[in-house]
Formats: sequence, C-alpha cells, structure tokens
Amino acid sequence: MKIQKKGLLTMASVLAVFLMVISFNSNAQTNKNPSKMKDCCMMKNGKMMVMKDGKTMPMNKDMVMKNGTKCMKNGECIMKDGKKMMMKDGDCMEMSGKMCTEKMKNMSAMYACPMHPEVTSTKPGKCSKCGMALEKKS
Repeated sequence: MKIQKKGLLTMASVLAVFLMVISFNSNAQTNKNPSKMKDCCMMKNGKMMVMKDGKTMPMNKDMVMKNGTKCMKNGECIMKDGKKMMMKDGDCMEMSGKMCTEKMKNMSAMYACPMHPEVTSTKPGKCSKCGMALEKKS
C-alpha cells in the first residue's frame, strides 16, 4: 500500500512539473517582441513603402490611418484636421497615425531580394515575389 501511494505521488509530481514546463513554453511563444517594428507607411530612398509584419513593400495605394490621417503614394500626408505635410526619408507613419521620424534610421539590419530590391524585410526570409532568400544589405 505504501509503495502504491509513493508511486502515485511521484507520478503526480512529474505531471505537475510537465504541465508547468508546457505552460511556460507556450507563454514564451505568445509574447510579442517589443523591439519589433510596428506596421507603418514610410519614406525610404524617396519612395513610399509599407511595412507589414516586418516585410517592406512599395506602397501601391493611398492609405487611411486609424486616427483619420491619409497617407498618399507621393509622400503627402493629410491630417484629420486638414493640415498637410510631406514625408522625408526616414519618416514613418504608424497605422495608428503616430509620426516617427527616426524609426527608419534606427533599423539595425535590412534584408532584400537580389532580384527584387523593393522587397525588403527586417529579418531573413524569402522574397514574396520569387521565393529567393533575402540577402543582408550593408
């Protein structure tokens, strides 16, 4: 009888440790990386680009941000109150409508497709157009 209780207690302990490990692991995978860039519209090398999920692509249509600001393909932004501004290289307009001027300048590494230089990312991956591996830009 003592052996059965001891075996049950050991199994319960192992199960508890196993469940704790699984819960810590799943929590680590669901936490977002705070250093990851937010989705935004940006001016890069004189062209308007859109950053979505860490991937950068040319802006192909005008966009309206959550606060009502409208960003156009030519780099002009019209605020909800009607005030206009032109974006300069390095300027970034988050989807919330918040303007960040240094965001592009502080990016550590950029990756681009050797065949499609307009397809860029902040992390290694594959080109969305041809599937080639993105190469680190200097």
